[in-house]
Amino acid sequence: MKTLILSAVLALSSLSAARAADIVDTAVAAGQFSTLVKAVQAAGLVDTLKSAGPFTVFAPTDAAFAKLPAGALESLIANPDRLKAVLTYHVVAGKVMAKDVKPGMVKTVEGAQATLSARGGKVMIDKATVVKTDIECDNGVIHVIDSVIMPKI
Repeated sequence: MKTLILSAVLALSSLSAARAADIVDTAVAAGQFSTLVKAVQAAGLVDTLKSAGPFTVFAPTDAAFAKLPAGALESLIANPDRLKAVLTYHVVAGKVMAKDVKPGMVKTVEGAQATLSARGGKVMIDKATVVKTDIECDNGVIHVIDSVIMPKI
């Protein structure tokens, strides 16, 4: 019995000592962001999103990317500068947890302002709804959104 308790305590202590993965590794492990990860790779943003940050990423799921008009994703991937602008529009400097989000304008890493709002008990960024919040990473946080948001460029 003592051995079992000691094993459980050691297992729990090793879990608490483990660090969270960075934003890219967390997105890969989640399994619902494969399109986002491919786009981040195509835009050359992997090293940035693996750096110390911290960053807040409003991450569109694969289903969100599937809502784009036919050919839109391929067009973005063919234009790395435009793709980078779209992806960095989903990122805010700093680690902003859901409890700290305030309605209003927020400056994105792309440089433009996005609109944060609350409608019917749901948090939104531009016209995308936040469907899951506070996925903590060692260099920031991910909030899952249901649509791809676009800067005005």
